[in-house]
Amino acid sequence: MKIEFRKYDPGKDRDAACRIWREVGWIEKGKEEILDVFLEGCQSWVGTLAGEAEFIVTLASGNLRYLNSLLPFSGVMGVVTSRVARKLGLAQRFTSQAIAESVEMGAVVSGLGVFEQGFYNRLGYGNGGYEHIAYFDPSNLDLKKKFRVPVRFSENDYEKIHRARLSRRKRHGIISFDHPNITLADIKWTKKGFGLGYLDPKNNEITHHLWCSNQGGEHGPYFIKWMTFQDYDQFLELISLIGSFDDQVRLIGMIEPAEIQMQDLLKKPHLYRMITEKSKYASEIRASSWWQVRICNLEKAIKKVHLKIPDFSFNLKLSDPIESYIDTKYQWRGVGGSYIVELGKKSNLRKGENRKLPTLNCSVNAFSRLWLGVKPATGLAVTDQLKAPVSLLEKLNLAFRLPDPKPDWDF
Repeated sequence: MKIEFRKYDPGKDRDAACRIWREVGWIEKGKEEILDVFLEGCQSWVGTLAGEAEFIVTLASGNLRYLNSLLPFSGVMGVVTSRVARKLGLAQRFTSQAIAESVEMGAVVSGLGVFEQGFYNRLGYGNGGYEHIAYFDPSNLDLKKKFRVPVRFSENDYEKIHRARLSRRKRHGIISFDHPNITLADIKWTKKGFGLGYLDPKNNEITHHLWCSNQGGEHGPYFIKWMTFQDYDQFLELISLIGSFDDQVRLIGMIEPAEIQMQDLLKKPHLYRMITEKSKYASEIRASSWWQVRICNLEKAIKKVHLKIPDFSFNLKLSDPIESYIDTKYQWRGVGGSYIVELGKKSNLRKGENRKLPTLNCSVNAFSRLWLGVKPATGLAVTDQLKAPVSLLEKLNLAFRLPDPKPDWDF
């Protein structure tokens, strides 16, 4: 059976793409317009069997903030295989080729949301940090600021909402996507969605806002799909706005923002957790690592590392499993190889080996996690594919003592 990989053609492949997404339960019949909007904001490729698209992989361009720099980022937004093309190895084979395409377009880092860890590890991805999801009764909020009457936002405001997402407070690890259709699709996918927030009177742009989903009925639960703010005073106003739902809504869910511990904003977190246990409106804080990341351009990633430490060097022997999946037509073959890495105020690397230096042996999966600050070297040496002398591990611990990376954008 002839299998081909090519760019998505909406005129030729649209019906097949909708069918594939319906088959896996990602879209309901009659809501295909949402997929059209989404695909218009992305780069997509299809795998065909006998000329018919039976697989589609979708990537979106954006950027990832590394300390005070921005790096070109490619987000794998969807990998979908039809019912007739399962167990043929299409997902790993064609996703790796889509990643190679994105690297040729300039991506330095790639990331994705996972259905389960392990599958995309085969393409060089490593787990991101834990995201804390807080569920609380809004009446339990310890409000520290009064809120003003908010402005209501709808799907018609998607371009303004997208600009607000792009201008939100910048922190290490934050990810942003370029095309406003990514936000429009997010809005359209939100069940019983609504937006509330505030405008700058000078230019009528959104300064801070939230987009919320009603996942139940009159009493919720509500889930804050995203929240944008430019400073923490604005964040506290949004929290107070959420608190105003307390006369009707019994549960709010939201991902904990970077640098914030939501439990600090609750009056009696342990009491509410105990009395609502096993309820539809259970107050609790969960943790999950739903995203993964990998470096695609090692030289550019290392050059963005600026550290307040004494300079030091080491050998890096890096393995990259993606190489075995990429078609030979691509010049990019992953980032595996032997390098000499120099870390400090100005960091760099070059190919080669210096036998006088200590050596770090690791996979790109583990090194990407170390580089981004997900976990320290000593921890990765226990749980991931990373080995080095203890003295080098301790230096790497100090070097990559970075803020906890938070994407702040579901993808």
